[in-house]
Amino acid sequence: MIEFERIWLAVEPVDMRLGIDGLSARLQNSLGRAPCDGSVYAFSNRTRTRLKLLVWDGTGVWLCQRRLHRGRFTWPRADTEAFALSPAQWQWLVAGVEWQRLETRASAHWRV
Repeated sequence: MIEFERIWLAVEPVDMRLGIDGLSARLQNSLGRAPCDGSVYAFSNRTRTRLKLLVWDGTGVWLCQRRLHRGRFTWPRADTEAFALSPAQWQWLVAGVEWQRLETRASAHWRV
């Protein structure tokens, strides 16, 4: 299994026809990051039904893809171009679960 330091989501959707070179260029030019910095970078299409990952394993970059046949991936809406996830959040995201709601606390004003 590949170990990684961080998981970053590119917030803006990308053209899923992009390969390693195109996604690496986007990382470098738009996000100011390098694909070989020990992080995993996830990109989504506009409909949020597909993911592409760039993963550095120490000797090269892997390009991985995942597609949902039902539903959509829950994606952040942020003012930044990239959003960091914890490994637990990542596991929920790729399972198709709304991971942003897993860590919210109940309202103090809620009553039965």
